[in-house]
Amino acid sequence: MSEEKTCPKTYLASLSPTLFWDIDRSKLDAEQSKRLIIERVFTRGSLDDLRATIAWYSKEQAGEVLTKLNYPDPKTLNLASIILDIPKEKFKYYTTTPSKERHWKS
Repeated sequence: MSEEKTCPKTYLASLSPTLFWDIDRSKLDAEQSKRLIIERVFTRGSLDDLRATIAWYSKEQAGEVLTKLNYPDPKTLNLASIILDIPKEKFKYYTTTPSKERHWKS
């Protein structure tokens, strides 16, 4: 793993090309684009992408990014909670989800 850490381009090249279809992958920087990369991998990545991302950033760094997101879908929230071993209550999205109560009767 330490060999992987020395070359961010190798890590980024190992990720599924469909994760960054709208971005020039050659311009991605593993540190400057950390939030984007972690978010995309957890929302749209394969199991191999998840493993590579956790190996590159660590569970702690991935958790730090994901717990601050305002809008992850329920599937991503559950996946991150299980894989990173973080209670759902620690996620900002989980604690700020809008009420589903209807204000007007139809």
